[in-house]
Amino acid sequence: MIYDFHTHSFHSDGVLSPSEVIRYAVTSGYGAVAVTDHVGVGNCARVLEQVIKDCEFCARHWNIVAIPGVELTHVPAAGIAEAASIARECGARVVVVHGETIVEPVEPGTNRAAVSCKDVDILAHPGLLSKEEAAIAAANGVFIEISARKGHSYTNGHVVRTGREAGVRFLIDSDGHEPKDLLKSAFVLKVAQGAGLEAAEIPQVLEENPRSLLARLGYSTR
Repeated sequence: MIYDFHTHSFHSDGVLSPSEVIRYAVTSGYGAVAVTDHVGVGNCARVLEQVIKDCEFCARHWNIVAIPGVELTHVPAAGIAEAASIARECGARVVVVHGETIVEPVEPGTNRAAVSCKDVDILAHPGLLSKEEAAIAAANGVFIEISARKGHSYTNGHVVRTGREAGVRFLIDSDGHEPKDLLKSAFVLKVAQGAGLEAAEIPQVLEENPRSLLARLGYSTR
């Protein structure tokens, strides 16, 4: 079973509608998919209004957990807590923060603000995650993403080593923007192995951690 908490539709920079994202996830063998378009405080309500409707509609007709969410992207670090709270008020079931990937000019301090925030569920592609940031994430129950996305994945090995020492819980997400980006079982296993996860850790990351997050979000698992 594949679980993916980070995808994008044409409401930000993806190429598919939310229902198309969900359909491709169904045909790829997903158990759950979150549609988490890039937002700031200005477009959060508008995007979520539409994504929520598609997720609820598709989940009634297809055998998949479809989760409406957001990826807070290039939000000022000092405003992440406020933006995450707004996203929750607008109906986001999962809140992802665009972390300090080394391939984009994310404001320093974003990782720390994200893992310190009670309304944040996942820190995506955190780049050169620090030991302190990892420790805060572990203490606050914020999941750390191992990214399957080109560019963002460059630091996966560092993220795993640093996060493992702190006891963080990892997820592997596609950060998908088009159909070919969505995860396949064989590929997600290679991402896990390439990131440096040990064989004993892989079931935890691919099955147990996603199920734990789904339960926290209030969803039953398949």
